[in-house]
Amino acid sequence: MAEHNDLGQLGEDLAISFLEEKKYKILQRNYRFQKAEIDIIAQLENTLIVVEVKTRTSIAFGLPQDFIKPAKIKLLVKAINHYVETNHLDFEIRFDVIAIHKNKEGVFDIEHIEDAFYHF
Repeated sequence: MAEHNDLGQLGEDLAISFLEEKKYKILQRNYRFQKAEIDIIAQLENTLIVVEVKTRTSIAFGLPQDFIKPAKIKLLVKAINHYVETNHLDFEIRFDVIAIHKNKEGVFDIEHIEDAFYHF
């Protein structure tokens, strides 16, 4: 199990570096509210971005982003609503996925999917 957590941690570190290079401001990491956890809350201009990081060592069983289920999306929406209300923020909110997987050369490929799903 420790390996899984290490991989998730590495994925988040890679995602944060990736976002910072693109001039995103990282506001919070691993924000928890009730049963929800947001991997990264970032800001780009007037947009608050909820980033779900999915890291896999292989895509043999599907792309990392395919593992995000509707129940997880509901939890993310609930958590970001709490974050916005608690901090009295007024931003557009966008949900992104950063999918990371090891390629054949053993190097991590990073795919940033903006507006990965829409909240209702």
